[in-house]
Amino acid sequence: MSQENYKYRFAGRMLLLGFGSIGKTLLPLVLRHVQVPRERIAVLAADNVNRGLAVSAGVRFEQLRLTPANHRSELVRRLAAGDVLVNVSVNVSSLELVQFCADHGVLYVDSSIEPWPGGCDDTSLTPAERTNYVMRESVLALKRRLARSTTAVVDHGANPGLVSHFAKQAVVELACATGRATQAPQSGAEWAALVADLDVRLIQVAERDTQAARVPKAPGEFVNTWSIEGFTSEAVQPAEIGWGTHERTLPADGAVHESGCGSAIFLERPGALTQVRSWAPRAGCFNGLLISHDEAISMADYFTHRVAGRVVHRPTVHYAYHPCDDALLSMHEFAGRELQVQPQERLLEDEIVRGGEELGVLIGSGRHGAYWFGSDLSFDAARALVPVGNATTLQVAAGLLAALVWAIEHPDRGVVEPDELDHEPCLAVARPYLGRLFGTATDWTPLRDRHALFPEHVDPHDPWQFVNVRVNAVGFLPLNARNSAARGELRPLASAPTATTGAKKKTG
Repeated sequence: MSQENYKYRFAGRMLLLGFGSIGKTLLPLVLRHVQVPRERIAVLAADNVNRGLAVSAGVRFEQLRLTPANHRSELVRRLAAGDVLVNVSVNVSSLELVQFCADHGVLYVDSSIEPWPGGCDDTSLTPAERTNYVMRESVLALKRRLARSTTAVVDHGANPGLVSHFAKQAVVELACATGRATQAPQSGAEWAALVADLDVRLIQVAERDTQAARVPKAPGEFVNTWSIEGFTSEAVQPAEIGWGTHERTLPADGAVHESGCGSAIFLERPGALTQVRSWAPRAGCFNGLLISHDEAISMADYFTHRVAGRVVHRPTVHYAYHPCDDALLSMHEFAGRELQVQPQERLLEDEIVRGGEELGVLIGSGRHGAYWFGSDLSFDAARALVPVGNATTLQVAAGLLAALVWAIEHPDRGVVEPDELDHEPCLAVARPYLGRLFGTATDWTPLRDRHALFPEHVDPHDPWQFVNVRVNAVGFLPLNARNSAARGELRPLASAPTATTGAKKKTG
């Protein structure tokens, strides 16, 4: 591609930290869209697995594992003011990297907030301390401390990341269809007010991966379409839900945090063992895993509507993930092994023969029904666009590209989450790599076709109660005056541990 076809320009150096399934899919997008000399791009990875791809692309590759002891000394040799660090690694603390970049005037972008090794499965930590809620509170504290330093866009892959923009687009389209608004809000407070005006009670990230390989999963093997280490580490974290003000009951295994923004609860069970009902246009209704993701907490916080400082409306927000069938079977075996990963691992790329990724946001309104907006990308379409990776990794890379462009164009915004970015320009950057990007109304609710064979514990008066969304929802407790979700003032349960420290690890 000739230089005059580049849309974005960057004068500094670029360091890509990590070069696994996401990093190697991102690099072709960067080379295609960002004008930066290839000799100014470097890859730093903990292993040599994809060295050949970097070398063939004309960028420098180094094998080095960053640790708490060496990360600052190694990074200062490779980065200086005006450069950018794109972090798609695991087992390297994102908080430490953001701090380093702020100290040295370096832009920063990542697809998820990562801890040092052990942050997700450290048995010395309580369940609360292993939540993404607690990690996000650390990010918010760093954000306040750094104020308007160089831009650091955190959590901006596909989900978390693009789904925050999908949610905004879904809200706008629903508002236009119902006559509640004709244009997008301009501030966080205005977005929250519109969500409240539409009576949005559920914002669910609904993902169905149908990619399949010619060789099926074997016993003792974990198969996935993106980072296996990333998936298994987030799967063992407690399930987390941004908790809405419309909720009438609290799960018996649910607990609230003693500090922080108060936007979410967690379950004292892993996301890998928790299922929720969901819907997507092509897949139809399905049961997904309630895997903990940062967007559940940040979106719930961002869309919290306050009047005179009092919380009056907040939607329930969570993730519903049905991975590819081999990955779901792998997760079932993983659970049967008491959450110990299988001895063999296989990442699906070239051997995929069919399927794709349907990733969107389903919003449920108490007055206007349900609306879905998102991306439907086939494997064949993904490979026609980028000859490595698959539909899953391309959606994540598209989100990272959008975050990178936004950081280059807004270099002094400090630490920012996806919800704070303008959704329309971010979607414009990512759109070429998302397949069919569209919205559609649906009459589906989680109460559809229930009670057919067995009695269930449901709330028939409001389909968007979490008790209706959760599969096998038994043991829900009424919210008393002190734990009033209607007032947005959840208080700790007697059994809830203190949430003071913690970490997470997730990619893609």
